[in-house]
Amino acid sequence: MKKLGVLVCTNSAIDYIPHDYDIRVIRSTILMGGKEYVDFEELTANDFYEMLEKDASLFPRTAMASTGTMLEAYEKLRDEGCDEAIFITISSKMSGIYENAMIAKKMVEGIKVTVFDSRTVGYLQCKMAFLAHDLAKEGMSMEEIVERLSFIRDHNHIYFAVNDLSYLVKNGRLSNAAGFLAGVLKIKPLLEIDKTGAVVTVEKIRTFQRALDRVIEKFLEETQDKDYEPFIIHANNPEAVQYIKEKIMAVRPNVLHVNEYILTPAVGAHCGPKAITIGYVLQRA
Repeated sequence: MKKLGVLVCTNSAIDYIPHDYDIRVIRSTILMGGKEYVDFEELTANDFYEMLEKDASLFPRTAMASTGTMLEAYEKLRDEGCDEAIFITISSKMSGIYENAMIAKKMVEGIKVTVFDSRTVGYLQCKMAFLAHDLAKEGMSMEEIVERLSFIRDHNHIYFAVNDLSYLVKNGRLSNAAGFLAGVLKIKPLLEIDKTGAVVTVEKIRTFQRALDRVIEKFLEETQDKDYEPFIIHANNPEAVQYIKEKIMAVRPNVLHVNEYILTPAVGAHCGPKAITIGYVLQRA
């Protein structure tokens, strides 16, 4: 049986999900307060958000892993006996990691590498990685694995609200003009990850609470009469997590549990503290 190596980027926050899979993580670096930290290994989510709370002057930026780092990861898997590898990356519309991974793929020898653009970020990358690992053990081909991952990629939707737009603006995820306007009007936009994997504005809303309510409303509208897995991803906002859970379960008593996941510093640096998402992925028939 062929041996498959599975990789994800640090943006998946796989470090915060207990699991027994052998999945390699390509880590970004957080630049903050004149120091550099390797995501999770040198700066965990709890420490990161606590630092931002204590010092409002801190502004984090990120640096993705180099092509050389990715090449080394591929070569290590090859040397460990892997015939193939699949690297499930953050959306190519959010980061250059996919492009770097493709360059490294062309450089490596002795192992066939597939770079899969998840068109998302966070938990769903982990879900794809876990599934790829399981399907490989079942003996499925790379084509069959990619087909199954593509179903997840094409049948999910994530809405989110941010409490402080300055992080999106300063990190280049929102134009300065849009950020200035939002600051003046105190707009807290309802955002989504669209089908191409880009972060786009759905509605401009005046308050974070209203944006939170609209996130819930949109989620409930789209999941009506569907078989789906719900999830919440947040940047250290347990109060909002509880609020969302209670609202959903009040309307959908059949939903007994909504898993929650944290945003790792590499993602939290871009959306800022208290940002929160609610998403769903449809179940495969």
